[in-house]
Amino acid sequence: MRERKAWLILHGKQAPNADVRAAVNRLREHGWELAVRLTWEGGDAERLVHEGLAAGYPTLIAGGGDGTLRDVVEAMVKARSDASLALLPLGTANDFAHAAGVPLTPAAALALLETQAQAVDIGMAGERAFLNMATGGFGSSVTANTSEDLKKVLGGAAYLLTGLSRFAEVRAAAGHFHGPGFEWQGEFLALGIGNGRQAGGGHVLCPNAVINDGLLDVCIVPAAQDVVGTLGTLLSGGMLGLQSVAITARLPWLEVEALEGLDLNLDGEPMASTRLRFCAEPACLRLHLPAHSPLLAGQGHGADA
Repeated sequence: MRERKAWLILHGKQAPNADVRAAVNRLREHGWELAVRLTWEGGDAERLVHEGLAAGYPTLIAGGGDGTLRDVVEAMVKARSDASLALLPLGTANDFAHAAGVPLTPAAALALLETQAQAVDIGMAGERAFLNMATGGFGSSVTANTSEDLKKVLGGAAYLLTGLSRFAEVRAAAGHFHGPGFEWQGEFLALGIGNGRQAGGGHVLCPNAVINDGLLDVCIVPAAQDVVGTLGTLLSGGMLGLQSVAITARLPWLEVEALEGLDLNLDGEPMASTRLRFCAEPACLRLHLPAHSPLLAGQGHGADA
């Protein structure tokens, strides 16, 4: 029988969250041994992952936004741990949780600790891990430049407002992409390499992605003459219009070369590179998800059987 004990790595800003405190206390009342540790600055999530694993906790919980989740996932992957992971989504966008069907209320999210963990894939960008999506081009610029204050006031709509205000700064990137049976070269406005489906506050770039197929979904939005129209479709979440102009593929790996440099965003983590290899690492993390999560193959609309 699995031990009813878990190690919660909670973003420091959420320490006063009354709903989180109530959910933690409820679990403890139901027999769970639940330790809570707070992050304060960069590197804390990785340190706390190692502390939780060293203390013998069989399950870790990432409590925060997509960035906190990415930090915890990367540390667990590097540690090659067989511990399972649960999500407590507390960010502005919660893109992965939305797509995966993870409840956004703390009590319901933590109730998933009672479910069987599922083996899922992790995306790698060089040596960096991501659970949800790597984005590039204008979309990643919007994500990186949306202020925390604006996100507090408007939530996910802050990304849309920031995007609309930055149209004058639009500049296409140029790149060469190749993977097994796939090659494309040219200028593009946005790039999504998805283990998950959406990024930037709900913009669905990879609508058919699943996290247990050993593959990454690729979406490239080529630069078009009607730049404003194309970006308007991207920022407003017009999935059908976007997919009609996008270059798409599903690959185990993809190499990207951009001589002028490419700005990327990995689940909230900015990075830049001129040449990078992306790949899916199959079934290398055990994740507590709803039984019928859309991101599990064969479960949700758009997923492969």
